[in-house]
Amino acid sequence: MSVLYLIRHAQASFLAENYDKLSSRGECQAALLGEYWSVRKLLFDRACTGPGQRHRETAAFVQKSYVQKNLPFPTPPALLEFDEYQGEQVLRSALPALLDSDPAIRDLHSAFQSASDIPAQRHTFQKLFAEIIGKWMRGEISPANVEPWPDFCVRVNSGFAKFLSAGNSGERTAIFTSGGPIAIAMQRALNLSAEKTLQVSWMSRNCSWTEFLYSPDRFTLSSFNVHAHLDDPLMLTHR
Repeated sequence: MSVLYLIRHAQASFLAENYDKLSSRGECQAALLGEYWSVRKLLFDRACTGPGQRHRETAAFVQKSYVQKNLPFPTPPALLEFDEYQGEQVLRSALPALLDSDPAIRDLHSAFQSASDIPAQRHTFQKLFAEIIGKWMRGEISPANVEPWPDFCVRVNSGFAKFLSAGNSGERTAIFTSGGPIAIAMQRALNLSAEKTLQVSWMSRNCSWTEFLYSPDRFTLSSFNVHAHLDDPLMLTHR
């Protein structure tokens, strides 16, 4: 039996020109994860990341902690299969028409636009984002040039098949990715509906990890959304 750790990236730069870069808080979250694991000598046989800058930077901060303690940490290649769904493109493409046709979306957008501080912006944006992504997941909207939800699920599951089959029995592996692929792994382990899978994707905290046990004929959830390394409430973020 092998063990897979799926790590959600640390906090990215919300509302910045380059969202994909870790925020200063995100850098701290990732460093804390590396410190927590390396102090406990939690060693990995293989690792990979999604292709995003936030995925790769999270892994780099973790790896740095291991290097500082003269412990090995595998250099993780970036695999396209573990990228997040195209949420920004869905939002950008679908929002103008929804503002014209959907009063609920107009109200959520107005609340976001009038939010007075960053916490309020994060909260109101998440409500707007979740509503629009839900419509996309259910096929109620189909923005042009955006990967549909079923194709996203197929892509991520093909990534799991490729990565997990490439190793040996009894190894410990890590994938640094986003909330969506983690939710697909939860669906794989628990046979969740698409609606429940999307709800799970909102739950993973930044820089938390979710652990699975796997073999050629088994993929089982062991723990979800672990963040024992983030004992400061200020470090607990979702966006």
